[in-house]
Amino acid sequence: METQVIYNSDLHFEHTLWKNELLFWKDEIKSFQNRLKELSNRWTDKKVLKQLSEFQHSFTIHKKHIDDYLDEINGHELNIAEHYQIHVNAIDIPDLKKHNEFRSIMETERGIFNELKKEFFRFLSKYM
Repeated sequence: METQVIYNSDLHFEHTLWKNELLFWKDEIKSFQNRLKELSNRWTDKKVLKQLSEFQHSFTIHKKHIDDYLDEINGHELNIAEHYQIHVNAIDIPDLKKHNEFRSIMETERGIFNELKKEFFRFLSKYM
């Protein structure tokens, strides 16, 4: 059986991509929240305000997830840095397993966030 070596630099590259994506989402959420403020000043209809509140809640939850994911990535980056200090450039099995699980989490979160954005844009097109 052939063993494949996964290098820390490969993981670091993926972490960088994820961090950039998460920071972009965080910035998008700020923009979306500004839109929510505009709409809340414009509308008094209880149905619309309820939907605004639901979107605000969803954005708050996603922002919390983003912060948690960024913390997790930073923790893994510290682990990689420790490996470099002791001149170990390959990842061990438990850390690789964590990385793969996190990749799956990111894929799921990406889908959820994109669906939320679609719903929000439909809402905006209706009430802006």
